[in-house]
Amino acid sequence: MTQHMQNISPSVVAYPPLVQGQGDEIDLRDLIKTLWAGKWLIIACALVLAGLAAVYAIKQPNVYKSEALLAPAASEGKGGLSALAGQFGGLASLAGINLPSAGGDKTTLALEVLKSRAFIQAFIKKHGLLVPLMAAKGWDATAQDWKYNLDRYNPVTGEWIKQDPNAKQAEPTDWEAYKAFSSAMSVNQDKQTGFVRLSIMSYSPEAAKQWIDWLVQDLNAHMRAQDIEEAEASTAYLEEQIQKTTVAAMQQVFYQLIEEQAKRVMLANVSEEYVFKTVDPATVPEEKAKPKRSLMVAVAGIGGGFLGIMLVLVRGAMRRTEPDKASVANKEQPPASP
Repeated sequence: MTQHMQNISPSVVAYPPLVQGQGDEIDLRDLIKTLWAGKWLIIACALVLAGLAAVYAIKQPNVYKSEALLAPAASEGKGGLSALAGQFGGLASLAGINLPSAGGDKTTLALEVLKSRAFIQAFIKKHGLLVPLMAAKGWDATAQDWKYNLDRYNPVTGEWIKQDPNAKQAEPTDWEAYKAFSSAMSVNQDKQTGFVRLSIMSYSPEAAKQWIDWLVQDLNAHMRAQDIEEAEASTAYLEEQIQKTTVAAMQQVFYQLIEEQAKRVMLANVSEEYVFKTVDPATVPEEKAKPKRSLMVAVAGIGGGFLGIMLVLVRGAMRRTEPDKASVANKEQPPASP
């Protein structure tokens, strides 16, 4: 029997599976005990961070979002011009004449114009949005007026205040105003239906709705004026080409193209919603879009709880290492001489 026991591997005898399982269970129990012992620190961290988040969230002003749904208007003015240019383009090229192109997708062009720096800067100047855009820090619902950042703008004198002494001017630049307005505006197009959602974020619910209405009106007016100018330039070009050619067939083509340009001008003048038609107009929002105060407090509380857990675990690990260091030091000390 003794000889049989000696043939068994020492590793099997020293590390049976049962002992490993018990070791894991003991480690888990120690972890739970450590966390339970530090429960007040965990709760304190969670409450402190949640309280700080609550104070921060309360101080944040409400931001409102107004949205409008737009549909691309039917482009009838260029349809006849495109057909005629495609039909008689070869004949015109033989005569050494280049017909003006009908252009690309008007909706895509209008969206790019809407987001362009030149259009937005002109829009801000036209409607006097620089002060509410760059100096406002909230909205007074009782007085129905903006709350201004007095370190940036003096509403009594109407003067801007320099925040940076090295700045060339106190008034915000056109580029700064463009970036601020672009961050407040959102444009999303559904590629399948072509519908466009235009939204504005603002401290004032009335201003958010008003700015969207102005954007749609100004964009349609801009595209309408651009097409009228282009049609008039094309008409002048075609009339000039009529004087240069003696071919009756070519003159007939030019007269048809001039007729199409006249229709294009007429449609532009009578169409208020020239590029985009409003399907769902913007309304004054009754509920704020942000900040999500309850969410901010909840996230801060959870983060504080995790921070407390980490502190408790670190503190427990440091306490375990102290006895180990003490025992090692005792072993390294030489035995006392008799």
